[in-house]
Amino acid sequence: MGRALRLSAAAAAVVWSIFPIAMVVLSSFKPQRDIFAIPPQLVFAPTLENYVRLLAEWPAFLPNLLNSLIVTIGATLVTVLFSTLAGYVYARYRGRLLALSAFFMVVVRMLPPIVVTLPLFPLFSWLRINDTHLVLVILYAAFFVSLSTWIMRAFIDQVPRELEEAALVDGAGLFQVLRMVVLPLVTNGVIAAALFVIVYAWNEFIFALVFTTRVARTAPLVMSEMMSTTDGVDWGVLFAAATVQLAPVLAFILSAQRYVIAGLTAGAVKG
Repeated sequence: MGRALRLSAAAAAVVWSIFPIAMVVLSSFKPQRDIFAIPPQLVFAPTLENYVRLLAEWPAFLPNLLNSLIVTIGATLVTVLFSTLAGYVYARYRGRLLALSAFFMVVVRMLPPIVVTLPLFPLFSWLRINDTHLVLVILYAAFFVSLSTWIMRAFIDQVPRELEEAALVDGAGLFQVLRMVVLPLVTNGVIAAALFVIVYAWNEFIFALVFTTRVARTAPLVMSEMMSTTDGVDWGVLFAAATVQLAPVLAFILSAQRYVIAGLTAGAVKG
């Protein structure tokens, strides 16, 4: 009875999670008149009409999708680099200053993004980096480096110190130890941290809305424009755009889901 209840609860959670995604993807292949038909049409002839209209009516979507890709890759590389170095420091060293900085990172992560944008906007305007890929890379990396640091710290904590000490005795420097001993053993942690950054950067909206206007606009901004047209929402085109925007990151997450689980459970069991 208990096992059946758990399986039922798990199945309900899966259906609850998958249903909105399935509805969006299926609706992107339906004619406009059939998207919200009552009763829903589960059997229909798929059409690419919505995708053709997406490219014709919203030519900026693909360039903005490329901007999303550039910013996501840049933010991921920067975040993983700094969070790995910071995670090593927090795992191997102790001190009041480190404890204070750790507390500060957690506090900053708890702030709503809009609170951070207000003081940064005039600064970035003065630096003339608004509406560039660089400004989004900096913001995304700064906003997510705290969580990534704690993920990396949990993985580095599991690396025996004796391995590092042996490398130091053999004449290796600190960065050589980190690159040749620690990093190969925490590859799963690096991938897990990168996955969280990828999902956040690919879908982020507030920073992109405030700090970009034309050159570095990302795909979520175009999709928001699709929902605010004076002629009403063209749901078929919007669902097509959502499917295109969702497909790469969803495929990536599904192919690396075990690393997501590893990141969520990192440090939960201490041996």
